[in-house]
Amino acid sequence: MTEWTTRTLMEHDRDEWSRLFEGYCAFYQRELTPEHLDRVWAWLQGGDLIGLVAEDPAVQGRLVGLAHVRAVVRPTVGEVAGYLDDLFVDPEERGGGVVDELFEAIRAQARTEGWNHVRWITSEDNYRARAVYDRLATRTQFLTYHLDLGD
Repeated sequence: MTEWTTRTLMEHDRDEWSRLFEGYCAFYQRELTPEHLDRVWAWLQGGDLIGLVAEDPAVQGRLVGLAHVRAVVRPTVGEVAGYLDDLFVDPEERGGGVVDELFEAIRAQARTEGWNHVRWITSEDNYRARAVYDRLATRTQFLTYHLDLGD
């Protein structure tokens, strides 16, 4: 098994990050416009969102996975926790340990930020990812709702 290098996203990663983020959006059948891509990149560069990446140690600059995390306040417990918005591994590299390395990077980032836990959601039919999540974390009892504000 390859030992992947994980690190914080850097400005020179834009093209490789874009390739992975496009794959992530395609997986969830989300349209990705150039403006959308630029907005998310700006959030990552501006600190609104923390980008973590896994890099192929054999090919410098080739990214094989990404994770986007951010702080979220939890008023009922008086804490700040982490929220994992996005996680994606290049389909060619799945099953090779990339996801485990990304979760180690997420844990390290959470400790650095002072978060006591990290939460996320996933699609109910994302069985492959759910198998990993069930191995690495505890599923909560909460359901997710979406309040649409469209007119």
